[in-house]
Amino acid sequence: MAESNQISVTSPQFEVIKSMENFVAENLGSLLKPIDESWQPSDFLPDMTKENWKEQVVEFRHRSSALPDEALVVLIGDMITEEALPSYQTWLNRLQGVGDPTGSDGGPWARWSRGWTSEENRHGDLLNRYLYLTGRVDMRAVEVTIHHLIADGFNPQTGNDPYLGFIYTSFQERATKISHRNVGVLAAKSGEDRLHKICGLIAGDEARHEKAYKLFMSKVFELDPVRAVLAFSKMMKSKIVMPAHLMHDGKDKNLFTKFSAVAQALGIYTAKDYAEIIDALVKEWKVATLSGLSDVSAKAQDYLCGLSQRYMNLAERFKFSGVEKFSWLFDREIAFNNAPLQPARAR
Repeated sequence: MAESNQISVTSPQFEVIKSMENFVAENLGSLLKPIDESWQPSDFLPDMTKENWKEQVVEFRHRSSALPDEALVVLIGDMITEEALPSYQTWLNRLQGVGDPTGSDGGPWARWSRGWTSEENRHGDLLNRYLYLTGRVDMRAVEVTIHHLIADGFNPQTGNDPYLGFIYTSFQERATKISHRNVGVLAAKSGEDRLHKICGLIAGDEARHEKAYKLFMSKVFELDPVRAVLAFSKMMKSKIVMPAHLMHDGKDKNLFTKFSAVAQALGIYTAKDYAEIIDALVKEWKVATLSGLSDVSAKAQDYLCGLSQRYMNLAERFKFSGVEKFSWLFDREIAFNNAPLQPARAR
C-alpha cells in the first residue's frame, strides 16, 4: 500500500503544493506563535535554583499524588507519543513539496515544518519532567518504551503524498487535542490544577496545529477537489493509525492496546471521538457540496458523507473494562471500566 502512495515531482499534487507557497507564507504568522511569547516547560515545574526547591518538590508531589493510577497510565502513553517526535518530523519532511531540503531552508513549507516541530518538542519535554517529579513512575521502563517506539519507526500509510499527509495530520492533531484536554479535565477533578493547566496549554497548541493542517487541506480542496476527495476517501479506507501504535516496552507487545483500552474506558479518547472527527473534517472541507466530480470521486464523496455515522453505530458497542499491569507503574494492577469521570468533550 505504501508504494502506491508515492508521487513524483512531476505529479499534479506536487504542482498544487508548490503553488500554495505564498498562501502558506501569508498564514505562518497566525499558525505559529513567536518564540518569545511561547510557554516553556520550566514555567510549570519546581525551580531548582531557588532556596526553597525542596519545599516546591514536596508540594508538587503532594498535588500530583491525587491523580488516579488509570489517568496516570493515559498521561504516560500521551507523553510517550509526544516523545517520538523525531519519527514524525522525518515523516513530514518526506512529503513531496513540503519537506525541508537543506535542514535550514528559508521556504514557507520548511519554516512551517521546523516551527511545528519546535512547538511540539515542548510537549514531551514538559510531560516527561512532570512524570519524573511525581515519583510514581518507573521512568526507566518509560524510557525503554520511548526508545523502542522511535527505533521501530512510524508509518501512517501516506507514502510521500502531501494530500494524504495533511488529511492524516488534520485528524491526528484533533485526536491529540481531545486526549490532552480530557486528561486535563480529569486532573482538575482530582484537584491537580497544575496538570490541568499544562494539558490545556498543550491542547491549545494542538488546536492551532489542527487549524493549520485543515487550512492547508482546505486550500487543496479549492485547487484540486477531485484528487482531494479521492485522497480523503483513500486515507479513511486505510484507517487512521495512532502515531504510537507500535508502542511496546520490549516485553509487552500488547502495550498500546492496553493503553488505548484505559483511555477508552475513562472517556479520554474513544471510538466515538474517532467518528466525530470524521464528521468534523467532512464538514470542514465541505465534502457534501463538492461539485464537478468524476464518477469515481463522486462515489468517494458518498462514502465519506456516510462514514461518521457508520463509525458512530459501531462505537455504541464498544465497552472496555479489565485489570492490567503496566511496567510504567512498577507492574501495579490497574483496574478500569466504562464508568468514566465524564470529561467535557473537546471541541
